[in-house]
Amino acid sequence: MANERSTRRHKALRAEFRQQCENRRAPCHLCSQPIDYSLPKDHPDAFENDHFYPFSTHPELVDDPANFRPSHKSCNSSRGNAEVTPTLGPPSEAW
Repeated sequence: MANERSTRRHKALRAEFRQQCENRRAPCHLCSQPIDYSLPKDHPDAFENDHFYPFSTHPELVDDPANFRPSHKSCNSSRGNAEVTPTLGPPSEAW
């Protein structure tokens, strides 16, 4: 079975999603920090398309744009196929 993430359709969906994220300056959904969309794809802080429900556990969602999330390459790699743990974000002030 071929890797469904390498199909022409998936590559087109991924490119369209990346452009949408860049246009709205979407931050990383895992760490909430800004993404530098000008970085080369092999840079740890570069944009990478993350699947909210991982491909390894939900292959049927590989081409579903509703499952795509913007992330840093390093954040996506660190997460692996673990569930996304919601966080409250940075505190509004020091207590």
